Amino acid sequence: MFHVKREGPIDMSEALRHRLDRFAAILTRWNARINLVSPRDLPHLWDRHIADSLQLAALVPPGARLADLGSGGGFPGLIIAIATNADVTLIESDQRKAAFLREAARAAGARVTVLARRIEDIDIPPVQVVTARALAALPQLLEWSSRLLAPDGFCLFLKGRNVDDELTSAAADWHMAVSRLPSRTNADGTILKLGEITRVRHSERATGS
Repeated sequence: MFHVKREGPIDMSEALRHRLDRFAAILTRWNARINLVSPRDLPHLWDRHIADSLQLAALVPPGARLADLGSGGGFPGLIIAIATNADVTLIESDQRKAAFLREAARAAGARVTVLARRIEDIDIPPVQVVTARALAALPQLLEWSSRLLAPDGFCLFLKGRNVDDELTSAAADWHMAVSRLPSRTNADGTILKLGEITRVRHSERATGS
């Protein structure tokens, strides 16, 4: 385990609220054409998606470079970029969703790079933080993330009620330092911070050590 300092919520200044409002307006328009969030979630966009993603923004070190996996509707990567002005690479293989991310980033004044390619095909300089939300089970996330992280980097993943099962499954193939924080927006949610990620050696599997 390693310690995660629980920062307070991101200061919702008038300027930040305005930028997030512009993002939300664009997402609402685009959602009529492509499935960015469930239509029934639109009335709860702030609580279920924006506020959920903002939890991670408070955990991003100043000056860190980030990669966000499967960015989709911009959660959490684009929201983090808007809130922190961090340098974020958004990875989204769907060309239409990638086009949305570019337009939303321009409107909200976020400094991002959008890569419309499969995660497996990405080749970028190592980053300090990898993020993801509602994308894949933890073993797959670690497979993708491990080759993108700098040696001292870590992952921030928003997870649901199956987090214990996912951690158990991932431990068969990965060593990692794990810290957990309860979600402030989802009673069943957990924020995972995972660092010191290394693959389990074959000899360890054979001996069960």
